[in-house]
Amino acid sequence: MEDKGEVKCIKFSLGNKILAVQRTLKSVDFLNFIPDSPQLEYTQECKTKNANILGFCWTSSTEIVFITDQGIEFYQVLPEKRSLKLLKNQSINVNWYMYCPESSVILLSTTVLGNVLQPFYFKSGTMSKLSKFEIELPAAPKSSKLSLSERDIAMATIYGQLYVLYLRHHSRTSNSTGAEVVLYHLPREGSCKKTHILKLNRTGKFALNVVDNLVVVHHQDTETSVIFDIKLKAEFDGSTTIHQFVLPPRSIQPYQIPVAGPASVTSQSPVPCKLYSSSWIVFQPDIIISASEGYLWSLQVKLEPVVNLLLDKGKLMDFLLQRKECKMVILSVCSQMLSEPERGSLSVIATVFDKLNHEYKKYLEAEQSYTLVVEAGLSRSNPLLKRPVRTQAVIDQSDMYTHVLSVFTEKKEAPHKFTIAVLMEYIRSLNQFQIAVQVKYLYAKYITSFHEITWSFRPVLVMCLSPLQYYLLDCKKLVLRRTFDFFLHSQHYLYELVIKTLVQHNLFYMLHQFLQYHVLSDSKPLACLLLSLESIYPPAHQLSLDMLKRLSTANDEIVEVLLSKHQVLAALRFIRGIGGHDSISARKFLDAAKQAEDDMLFYTIFRFFEQRNQRLRGNPSFTPGEHCEEHVTFFKQVFGEQALMKPTTF
Repeated sequence: MEDKGEVKCIKFSLGNKILAVQRTLKSVDFLNFIPDSPQLEYTQECKTKNANILGFCWTSSTEIVFITDQGIEFYQVLPEKRSLKLLKNQSINVNWYMYCPESSVILLSTTVLGNVLQPFYFKSGTMSKLSKFEIELPAAPKSSKLSLSERDIAMATIYGQLYVLYLRHHSRTSNSTGAEVVLYHLPREGSCKKTHILKLNRTGKFALNVVDNLVVVHHQDTETSVIFDIKLKAEFDGSTTIHQFVLPPRSIQPYQIPVAGPASVTSQSPVPCKLYSSSWIVFQPDIIISASEGYLWSLQVKLEPVVNLLLDKGKLMDFLLQRKECKMVILSVCSQMLSEPERGSLSVIATVFDKLNHEYKKYLEAEQSYTLVVEAGLSRSNPLLKRPVRTQAVIDQSDMYTHVLSVFTEKKEAPHKFTIAVLMEYIRSLNQFQIAVQVKYLYAKYITSFHEITWSFRPVLVMCLSPLQYYLLDCKKLVLRRTFDFFLHSQHYLYELVIKTLVQHNLFYMLHQFLQYHVLSDSKPLACLLLSLESIYPPAHQLSLDMLKRLSTANDEIVEVLLSKHQVLAALRFIRGIGGHDSISARKFLDAAKQAEDDMLFYTIFRFFEQRNQRLRGNPSFTPGEHCEEHVTFFKQVFGEQALMKPTTF
């Protein structure tokens, strides 16, 4: 760039294609940084006569606003023509201005006292004038001079809403000492209103940042910072919410500045950075610049230390659930409150579970609504529709199982009654928010290229492995076509944890009660799990059958369970009772009857299907498609060919 005098302000456009440079109070120079474009400067003077340019703001890659002491001028930059086009201007006396790039809002200080603020909103070549509002000064000014300084105002987006933050060094109430930060909510439509007051309870020099939706106030005298969260519950006086800082004042973590220079110099120890220096300059939302040391920092909030500073677990969860990087910290808190020496009461644990599942439910509902809209084809007519973002505040059942509950039960530190109570509290919380408890229980078994599963596993496979393609090679072997190195992988979830804990402590009476009173919801996988407990708790077999019958959608599974126990007649009675005997597979029942090694049972089942064939087709013989040839041969060997049923003619 050619040296044309002192540079008052210099800024790249969004995308860094055009550079704007202000050297005088009357004009701004422009320089293109576009490939294959000549780097020739072009100039735009402000349109208002006798006006001085206070500064300028880029609102897009090709749109710029000049702020003068007599108003604002909105231009479109035409880099190819190396010229600017005036889109709109507004005359208004301006003391100072402030720009929030995140919301594309410029705030102008007007009137003699400077406490009447006029916001403008910019989007896609349009400029909208929002409702002006007045900042309440601490006391009536004694003279007619500028009373509201730019350094006491900040603009920031907090929880998706634009706020104007006013640092009031003296409270308006006589009984209150110390400064406070007043938040004015600035909506796109409607009037700006005072909504929050942050009590600092101290005086002196302050600076503001907004990090992760938290208002951070730095106090130079004590070299500490305090944090406010406007989402947390606080005192409400009828119009304004009054907040105290969430955590005790803490200093920013010290930073060591490495020594620059030759090797002999750089071997020296790093120099500690001077914190809360008078040379600090703060920019929103999270930038701190040390002018004296030439460093720029981005402020961050570390969540791990908060756990030990905020002892109220309910309030702690409310705080953590609003933070971006909260998941692992939340799961750590959950683990801590279940273990000694920080074990919490069941009421506290229940409160935490409810808060987690409240967020979980909100996400599930949003996801469901989005899915319904997409399936209905309405998403095309609403281009603004977006899939819900799964934030780290969504702690689902898999997260809780993997990081908290399974670890908790494996440690076996707590009394088993407490362990069961904790698991049931989590299930209660899920039910309270109408969240279906995930139940997946599959048996682990290493396999080779083909996998032979004996009849004892057949009901488990039918209930749990319906997605797998399987077929019968013969009456004894069930072959699964699968290419995994192992399958039937065990995904342990909540009900399994409960039942496992009950079984380990021989609390079968409690298991019986949980099932009887539907504390554990009926499901096919749960019935499968109960079936696997039969060897150590025989009534589990009947509990499984009862559950399957209550489901009313598990008729095939009930039949498989009965057949696996060689209760072939019971299975046949059941299938007749529901009217499905005309469509069932004859071979399946004949296989089971033959496995029972009871000739009379086989005779009874064989005769039943002969009679069915006669009734349905007018002939007792089996068709080739039923694949019952080996059973016909076996029947002839045992009872003789003359025992076969003869066709009946009418």
